[in-house]
Amino acid sequence: MTKRADIVELEVTGMDCNNCAMSIQRFLERKGLEDVMVNFQTREVRYRPVDGAADAAEIQSGIERLGYTVVNGVEAPDSTRKGFTLTARQRLIFCALFTLPLLLSHLLMVAGIATPLDNGWWQFALALPVYLVGGLHFGRSALSGLRERMLNMDVLIFLGATAAFVYSLIGLYWQDPAYYFFETAATIITLVLVGNWLEARAVERTTTAISALSELKEDQATVVMPSGALVSLPVEDVKPGYLVRANTGDKIALDGTVSQGAVSVNEAMLTGESLPVEKAKGDRVLGGSIVVAGQTTYRVTETYRDGTLARIIELVKTAQADKPDIQRLADRISAIFVPVVIVISLLTFLVGWATGYATATQALMNAIAVLLISCPCAMGLATPTAVMVGVGRLARLGVMIRGGSTVERFADVSRIVFDKTGTLTTGKLDIGTFGVAEGYDARIVRRLIFEMEAYSSHPIAGSIRDYLWKTKMVDDSEEAYQDFAGKLEVTETAGLGLQSGDFYLGTARGEVDGADVLLKKGEQVLAWFTLVDEVRPGAADTIRQLHERGLRTALLTGDREEKAIRVAKEVGIDEVYSGFLPEQKLSKISELSEQQSTAMVGDGINDAAALSRANLGISLGGASAAALDAAQIVLMRDDLSLLVEGRRVAELTVKTIRESLFWAFSYNLVAIPLAALGYLNPMWAALFMAFSDVVVIGNAIRLKHR
Repeated sequence: MTKRADIVELEVTGMDCNNCAMSIQRFLERKGLEDVMVNFQTREVRYRPVDGAADAAEIQSGIERLGYTVVNGVEAPDSTRKGFTLTARQRLIFCALFTLPLLLSHLLMVAGIATPLDNGWWQFALALPVYLVGGLHFGRSALSGLRERMLNMDVLIFLGATAAFVYSLIGLYWQDPAYYFFETAATIITLVLVGNWLEARAVERTTTAISALSELKEDQATVVMPSGALVSLPVEDVKPGYLVRANTGDKIALDGTVSQGAVSVNEAMLTGESLPVEKAKGDRVLGGSIVVAGQTTYRVTETYRDGTLARIIELVKTAQADKPDIQRLADRISAIFVPVVIVISLLTFLVGWATGYATATQALMNAIAVLLISCPCAMGLATPTAVMVGVGRLARLGVMIRGGSTVERFADVSRIVFDKTGTLTTGKLDIGTFGVAEGYDARIVRRLIFEMEAYSSHPIAGSIRDYLWKTKMVDDSEEAYQDFAGKLEVTETAGLGLQSGDFYLGTARGEVDGADVLLKKGEQVLAWFTLVDEVRPGAADTIRQLHERGLRTALLTGDREEKAIRVAKEVGIDEVYSGFLPEQKLSKISELSEQQSTAMVGDGINDAAALSRANLGISLGGASAAALDAAQIVLMRDDLSLLVEGRRVAELTVKTIRESLFWAFSYNLVAIPLAALGYLNPMWAALFMAFSDVVVIGNAIRLKHR
């Protein structure tokens, strides 16, 4: 099997809106690349190389031909290097310096006050630099879109500014001030640049989640060498098994387990837990957490790339770039929006002039206003900005989510199905009654159970070993034990139990009255015991709040009916499905998911198949790596209340998207006819267009605190 190439990440500047991102995405997809993702907010372009497709240099060259700049790409040859370029802020300041005198002179002229700038040549001299710097900036972007057979927003701006500028040149040739609209051409460009600058500043406020997470990365780790010497190494060079030292105020560089010492760590940015967490020998520490007090030596368990922090950053980036289904309509409309507006603009000029509704000059100004008032960017921005903020807010809560489409599904879920052990219950089980068949040494039997449970990843196994560790057992090397147990070669069957030769350890299935687990050799029962599980604190309150929000709840477990009913009654769950094997769970989840939108909540380790079969899989994984891979949503700490809070944020995110799309559609439906009828001059049209994007982004930013 051929190994897939690693994802390539590029930082690309010059992307102002969703249309820019779509131009780059279409270019990369046409080059045959896979897993293409372009995010204009974070200026990130990602793709997976494919054999036979374009190489890195060709990709970078193509992106730059589209009018964008690759910041961290391969070094371009001298013949293709770009010359001097202005930043967005510098471009705005330059154009504003020339536009302000023109605009002031125009306002004074309207008031009946003459100025030297009434002269057409002075107006031309001031408007020309603005058109060359600002107008050609939009012209390059428009041309790059046309190369990819896309009419983007900059086509409208360039056409509008160029029409006003060329019309003014004709008036200058005729020396007729009635045709001078140099101040209109310059003001159009400058106002749009103001809008782009405000938009860029606003977009920065939507990307704080990734920035905050990225700042948690520690570049160096203090590694304890075999000699005892301390050496500082880049985190990328630290491998699993290395010992790393961390003191008060340090960041935990990589995931690991405490080998020595005890510390109090702040995991707030990773799990949403606001209070410091105490860590002692054997406890897991997460890369990116901060040591509040104490010092420790921990053994690294994951490389940085495979660690929790890197996975969370990857998850958030992917989620923020993903489109919900609600965006599909907006994308379809945006794809035809610009050509439709150009047609409307032409009709505005031709019909207005031909019918006598307006003079040729007024008809042209109306047509330009139509070009400028239209704003497909607002439709393109409505979803990604809201998703960016919503996913970031969920991440701060400790709810990691796979994609904007997952946010939408989370908000629309109408039933939540819970696993029992490790989800509604703590998974820390107590042993009730423990019996050993007559004629067998209880110490040897308990040792055999203890050793077999070490081969299981189920939460019950750890609880049983904790219980047995406190009882009297023989040493596993003793001759009596070896004669009885022999060499263990244990296999685990999900939902049933463990098998080693003739020995079976697993679910009782009614063979012994009241027993939950039994140990058999062949058909002979050697031992049996009952398990008492504790309901997770806050579970009942979570179920109550879900019911108050109109959701149905169900319990789906492999445990016995009486135990399932007891837990369901204690927490207030509606429906109970007990005694289900893993394959039966899959069938039931499929059935429930077909009836209504259903989410499955499990521990992320043993319920992976059921989680993937549900409309939405939610893993209560305690930040485990397995949990991060198991479901579409991961609750980073074992707290069911995150379900209620997370769904509330998801609902608010979808509500914000709908509000912004409504604004974007309504704005265009009202503004275009007003401009066509002559109620808005081109300067006001440019101003309204520039600020329509800011309104949409501002609505998304409100989501941070709604």
